[in-house]
Amino acid sequence: MIIGVPKEIKTREYRVGMVPAGVAALTKKGHTVLVEKGAGIGSGIPDSEFERVGATMIKSADEVWRRAEMIVKVKEPLPPEYTRMQPGQIIYTYFHLSGVDPELTRVLLRKKVAAVAYETVQLDDGSLPLLRPMSEVAGKMAIQVGAASLEKEHGGKGILVGGVPGVRRARVTIIGGGVVGSNAAKVAVGMGADVTILDKNVNQLAYLDDVFLGRANVIFSDMETIAEAVREADLVVGAVLVPGAAAPKLVSEELIKQMSPGSVVVDVAVDQGGCIETCKPTTHDNPTFEKHGVIHYCVANMPGAVPRTSTFALTNVTLPYAELIANKGLREAVKSNRALARGVNTLDGHCTYEAVAHDLGYDYVPLEDVLNGTAPEPKAPAPKTSGKKTARREVRVSAKVARERAR
Repeated sequence: MIIGVPKEIKTREYRVGMVPAGVAALTKKGHTVLVEKGAGIGSGIPDSEFERVGATMIKSADEVWRRAEMIVKVKEPLPPEYTRMQPGQIIYTYFHLSGVDPELTRVLLRKKVAAVAYETVQLDDGSLPLLRPMSEVAGKMAIQVGAASLEKEHGGKGILVGGVPGVRRARVTIIGGGVVGSNAAKVAVGMGADVTILDKNVNQLAYLDDVFLGRANVIFSDMETIAEAVREADLVVGAVLVPGAAAPKLVSEELIKQMSPGSVVVDVAVDQGGCIETCKPTTHDNPTFEKHGVIHYCVANMPGAVPRTSTFALTNVTLPYAELIANKGLREAVKSNRALARGVNTLDGHCTYEAVAHDLGYDYVPLEDVLNGTAPEPKAPAPKTSGKKTARREVRVSAKVARERAR
């Protein structure tokens, strides 16, 4: 198989979809790996390292996309890349289709691209192995950037997260006790903050209580406990995840208005639409904005700021599935691996991931039907909307498209 690794074009996205070890593993199996020149520079990987292990270095992104049967990336394709997609091509990357430009899904369906999304590859125990390392990075970063945003020069209250003797510590509220939330809590507790973690899973709460030995408050999450914890917080971290689907809005704009001026919110779920109503995607160029006196940090590719760590952590877990696809072909690979099968969001012009189909208004077609040839002929990719809901959706769509194209 011919595998292409283009340079990421998202604002200040320094990660790369494959490292030299991955190239070596694939070329030893007889595959061809095309790497765009300069793709690894941001992660501290010079072109010479890729060449040394057998990669073919390509000057043009257009050529990488044109020649490759499978594209391996980090972030979702952006508008300049839509025209580069080839009919029937496999694209293996983070997509977050429910939270990004809806035009991307239309292009994937129209071109019958096989979209294999890192974030929905799911093991039988419910864990998300390709999302976990970036969630760990984002969770830890959330406290770092939140602590910086609390500084007065960045618009915050001027509070030191850990406080000092005689002065109270910062109150940190973390909504969601999964991978992002638990890693955020580790850093916040380590810095000496007064930490509260909210989650609906009582088993997870019991686990977190054991892990933190009483150094963090673990509370069952409902709208009342969220409201109370958010109002009292200096820093709120949104760490909610519904695999593949849009994040639920758990913090309303009205609740944000009740926070004290100079408070900070960091919405790690922003790439899935965000769990804080007032959040909108930002970039590393302009990471924060102020609304109702509250500083919002909503960068959709937070781990891109620490690419050396993030690239190697990510490719450690993505490579085995890339090898499986390359060695067997996508159809046989997903038939042999249920976790990988759950990662297929679109195939042959059909939306094969139910949460994405629901959120974007497409007909859901089970992957098994597509693989078995029993799926109906794909329709023109136009989502189903009606009435006032249509108008609201179109306003959101236009805003998202404008933001993405401005990056």
